Amino acid sequence: MVYLRERWLPAVQPPRLAPSTWSSYRWEMEKRVVPRVGTIKLKDFSAAHLDALYATLLREGGARRQGLSHRSVRYVHGILHRALVDAVEWGLLPRNPADRSRPPTQKAVDRARKEMAVWSAEELRSFLESVRHERLYLGWLLAAMTGMRRGEVLGLRWRDVDLDTGIVSVRQTLVDVDGRPELSHPKTPRSRRTIDLDADTVAALRSWRTKQARDRLRWGELWQDLGLVLTREDGSWVAPDGWTGTFDRHVKAAALPRIRLHDLRHTHATLLLKAGVSPKVVSERLGHASAAFTRVPQLAGTRWCGTGG
Repeated sequence: MVYLRERWLPAVQPPRLAPSTWSSYRWEMEKRVVPRVGTIKLKDFSAAHLDALYATLLREGGARRQGLSHRSVRYVHGILHRALVDAVEWGLLPRNPADRSRPPTQKAVDRARKEMAVWSAEELRSFLESVRHERLYLGWLLAAMTGMRRGEVLGLRWRDVDLDTGIVSVRQTLVDVDGRPELSHPKTPRSRRTIDLDADTVAALRSWRTKQARDRLRWGELWQDLGLVLTREDGSWVAPDGWTGTFDRHVKAAALPRIRLHDLRHTHATLLLKAGVSPKVVSERLGHASAAFTRVPQLAGTRWCGTGG
């Protein structure tokens, strides 16, 4: 559809949308929508076309022609709905066909979320042991032991880490915009939060800081002083998509049930709840509720992971 690619996307590019949001919208439109409905003229676009698109995406819209999740298809629907709202406001359509379409329901999304893949404590421990000597081990440990999002882990600064009290503060994120890393604000105001660390994770951070200091000396003037915790050997940032791909390869090599990097966050929440931590505290820890600080029991005390030093 020419309207999406040549008129709507250029009209909503930054600063109207955040760079990462616009990049995500463009990717969804160019990779999943335009190839399937690109020959249909805007004036002829109907709810039936949308329903057929959603059915196709659910069946074969993902990588290797696997079906997309209900949540992913609802995301595509949300983008299209917004694009068609603008078409109506600009006088290009008399009404929005997305209003009469039937995307996956929120109930279907919620049902799928309840069935999301998570690891058991034993599986998580096995994965962390398998990557203990990898350079990016600390990032996966942080994701598993704090529930931080990918961008929150990669955007974490040393100045937001207090090793004496065992607390990290989420104040910025690192996102992927058109294939390049870019610093941004947390996902929502509630995402700005403080998180308690267990003793093992504090020890791992101390060890990593020492290693990073050696890297700084070795690279000298070529060191990129970004102030980030998780970096490449020269101090530069770790590309978000590249980090995800590395995680996927290690999961496969470890012969563990396949989960996404984001599912470390879900695993963290699930294990905390099983350990008896209240849902309110878990929600605050994940940045889903109030940003008010609530003390979380030391994770090392539950021994559900046993990460070691």
